[in-house]
Amino acid sequence: MNKIKRTGIFTYGILIFLIGLFIILSFSSPYFFTLANLTTVLRQVAVVGIITVSMTMIILTGGIDLSVGSMLGLCAVVLAKLMVSGVNMVLAIIITLLVGMMLGIFNGFLVNEIKISPLISTLGTMTIFSGLTYMITEGKGIFGFPDNFSFIGQGYLLGIPVPILILVAVYAFGFFILTNTRYGRYLYGIGANEKASVLSGVDVKKVKYIAYMTSGLLSALAAVVMLSRVNSALPNLGEGLEFDVVTAVVLGGISVNGGEGRLQGVVIGLLIIAVLSNGMVL
Repeated sequence: MNKIKRTGIFTYGILIFLIGLFIILSFSSPYFFTLANLTTVLRQVAVVGIITVSMTMIILTGGIDLSVGSMLGLCAVVLAKLMVSGVNMVLAIIITLLVGMMLGIFNGFLVNEIKISPLISTLGTMTIFSGLTYMITEGKGIFGFPDNFSFIGQGYLLGIPVPILILVAVYAFGFFILTNTRYGRYLYGIGANEKASVLSGVDVKKVKYIAYMTSGLLSALAAVVMLSRVNSALPNLGEGLEFDVVTAVVLGGISVNGGEGRLQGVVIGLLIIAVLSNGMVL
């Protein structure tokens, strides 16, 4: 109960900070508090936001995934290669999502079976995935995608940018998992006390495998959105993205020790980073 109370107070605290930031930037620039600019902020933060959901799940277990940026880059290159080779766009996206899941499962294997620390194992796979990306692209960009592919990252549906709709859908999925499912309770339980979870009959390995697999899946989904937006698969796509993701999650109140925090706070942390960055540019 004390943990829940502290988390709630922290969430309200960063919410007040976000509101104050909005007020200051609104007075600092006449262009900040406009519908067009706020829509741009949400569109720009969609890629990072998608991955924060799976990163939240992993950090709740006491782990971390530093390979998300490299996974995004590798998945984007795989998708680009498939489409320029003539593979149907929808099929190429499905294959890319499956590739992302396999990469995530590989991270889970290193953590669960080889017993390598999540920090060390994902730091290693970050280098591996990045190296594979450069090998596939030979250091060159890939472009020449189907015209309708740009709709995912640049299009509108009912007047709302598609990336924002995808981001909202992913967060809705995350809220449901963490607040209304047994799996969500397992994530918190493992982070709070893994030994107690094992003694309670929780399949800790399975829970962690799913968390890392979800990380790979959402990294691949973010790759689809980013590639559709920039329309070119560069070998350095996604580099450094993991730091923005981890910053948003930790700033949102998710404890790096696991077992504590709420996804609501992550949303606020994500918005603080996005708004601050946008406000400084203006």
